[in-house]
Amino acid sequence: MTVTTSAVIGIDVGTSAVKTVAVAYNGRVLGSASVGFPLSSPRSGWAEQDPEDWWQATVQALRDLLQRLQRDGTALDVTGIALTGQMHGLVLLDADGAVIRPAILWCDVRTADEARQLEREIGKDAIIRWTQNPPLPNFTLTKLMWVRSHEPEAYRRTQVILNPKDYVRFRLTGTLCAEYSDASGTLLLDVEKRRWSSELCKAVGVPEAWLPPLTESTDVVGRLTAEAADAVGLPAGVPVVAGAGDQAAGAVGLGVHDPGVVSVIFGTSGVVLAPTDVPVRDAAGCLHTFCHGLPNRWFVMGVTQSAGGSLQWLRDRLFPDESYDSLMERAAGVSPGAEGLTFLPYLMGERTPHLDPYARGVWIGMDWRHGPGHLARSVIEGVAFSLYDAWRVMETLGVPARVFRVSGGGARSELWMRIFASVLGRSLEVVHASHGPAFGAAVLAALGTGQTIDDAWWGGGTSVSPVKDWETVYAKRHALYAETYRRLRDLFPALADDAP
Repeated sequence: MTVTTSAVIGIDVGTSAVKTVAVAYNGRVLGSASVGFPLSSPRSGWAEQDPEDWWQATVQALRDLLQRLQRDGTALDVTGIALTGQMHGLVLLDADGAVIRPAILWCDVRTADEARQLEREIGKDAIIRWTQNPPLPNFTLTKLMWVRSHEPEAYRRTQVILNPKDYVRFRLTGTLCAEYSDASGTLLLDVEKRRWSSELCKAVGVPEAWLPPLTESTDVVGRLTAEAADAVGLPAGVPVVAGAGDQAAGAVGLGVHDPGVVSVIFGTSGVVLAPTDVPVRDAAGCLHTFCHGLPNRWFVMGVTQSAGGSLQWLRDRLFPDESYDSLMERAAGVSPGAEGLTFLPYLMGERTPHLDPYARGVWIGMDWRHGPGHLARSVIEGVAFSLYDAWRVMETLGVPARVFRVSGGGARSELWMRIFASVLGRSLEVVHASHGPAFGAAVLAALGTGQTIDDAWWGGGTSVSPVKDWETVYAKRHALYAETYRRLRDLFPALADDAP
């Protein structure tokens, strides 16, 4: 027997796959599906994708979701759809709405010269004043500047600039628009005033007419067209809500929307994200200030480039035959402080708090006593120190913290959570959210279509407390960790392959 259930759908246009998730009105996940697509790297450091691949993966992921639920005896009455996805990517459309060239992604590093050009010609302080963010290579604007310099014909044909999930929404609805959270990552938005920055557009020579109309993440911006409905297997006319960038949607999906609730994500990179009811500007540019996925909210965000990525590097390069659980068992057998071994997790440079692309990974203090367990423990301690550094920048700006809500792959390790709690000196609320930003998009779809959301949507977490004896050790070790970077900072550029 088939049961019809009212539900909303979240779509996450990620870097490697599109994920869809169906959520009932009580917050219960009914099912999910994922369809992958390739990433192209025509040259070293380049990262591109064909937006058509996103669309085809979205079509297939929606069809797979509906078919799986149908096989399980569930038919969906879909009352709303919202999107999230990878941020910062550049999609260029011509006057007919056709894609001009492959999208340049957030992880593409060809635009370092353009970021330096912005800082040299306009000035870091002015850009932070206009956009609340520093000029970094991963932002959308630097990619547009690269196209202008290197592909003038593509630039000449450009009429519309979109981010990845906004392109997929365009294919679903025929509506061209952007929303504030994703637009925050373009370096073209005045995040404080929630409008495109006319000042920066004028200074850099980008036509403001190319930037689509702005909307809130919870606004219904269109409805499923007949053509799109036929492709994905849903009725025409389903409301489509704007959605949010992946970090904002992830925060919504974790219930991180009020000041005082701080999200810490132990993923490949590490993220510390704190909602605010007014925009908080970091004059040094160590933090990002973005619009939240909920109206009249902002968030500040610090990023550790290599969090779980540092542990992955350790296992893949030095212990390829060991599981992560085995490495964690080895680390648990070593005393706090790893018997004097300290690790700087700067394998890909570092963003918060150093904004140092030349920073590199370092082990210091190594002697004959140290073995695999010490290496593993020093790595997870170094990542904990780095995330603590990001939080300390927020704390100095007056950002409140009542709850630290921790998620991501690293949150599955009780040892790592105990270490981080002891470094922080605060208890953690550890949650295991398996559907990530896609679930957050579903929440936005529900809010945008008038559904009532309560705490049951987010569930509960597990409390992890600091270890008193460890707190004392880690306070001393963190001071040495910070001093190690200060002593090596001027040496890092000479060690980097791309040093000037």
